[in-house]
Amino acid sequence: MKRVTNRIIKKIFSQEGTTAAGVSKFTFPRYDLKVRIDDIILDPDLALTSWVAFSQLQNHSMMMGDLVLLEDEVDPVMSSLFESGIEVTGLHNHLLHELPRIMYLHIKGEGDPIKLAQSVRSALALTSTPFKAKQQPQSKINWSLIENILGQKGSHKDNVLQLSFPRTTIISEDGHQLSPAMGISHSINFQSVGEKVAATGDFVLLANEVNPVANILKKNNIAVTAIHNHMLTEMPRLFFMHFWAVDEPEHIAHTLRSALDLAK
Repeated sequence: MKRVTNRIIKKIFSQEGTTAAGVSKFTFPRYDLKVRIDDIILDPDLALTSWVAFSQLQNHSMMMGDLVLLEDEVDPVMSSLFESGIEVTGLHNHLLHELPRIMYLHIKGEGDPIKLAQSVRSALALTSTPFKAKQQPQSKINWSLIENILGQKGSHKDNVLQLSFPRTTIISEDGHQLSPAMGISHSINFQSVGEKVAATGDFVLLANEVNPVANILKKNNIAVTAIHNHMLTEMPRLFFMHFWAVDEPEHIAHTLRSALDLAK
């Protein structure tokens, strides 16, 4: 996007965001929520962060995103998005047994990026989502064991490790090749839980990869919590498999590495 446009969008979202490979991305962790699974309180950076990303397409932009919502926020947010001409491409769970219940609303829009950003801002304003980014301290946890097993350095945020693994497969939407930053990379996050870790995220899979990946996760006591679509017209067709585990970090990391090897 043009610098002036990007500056305006940063002002709309009250944050700097990040830019990589021509994609500008803005994230909104739900620090306003206290969500737990069993006795684990989920860090917003683990699994409770809304995001939107913008990619330039000739004389306009494509926007994709994923909004983290409470159940009673879904209807007003969806209505607001529809009024602005933004498409809803998915609505579902990513987790199981979380309290309160969280829904994930996937969206897509094309057009003037400033208008798209204003529309998302208006929709999120109907929720208690914080807009100003909260400064996260650098993690004091040594994540090197997991990073070495998975073969990649991640982002360290307090007690959370975030990793992203782009696919080599070329993915297009409406004839436009998508950057991995538009939500089509394998995403794996870890949260320190005493001597163990909680892990969640999603694998971006082709149809023939779904069952082999699910099988290896299940055999190693990693729960498959959802299998569904996030987009409507992508080519080739993609399936997003979400998972949850609480275990020794080495065991989880080796299992996820095996799963990644099946979905390159």
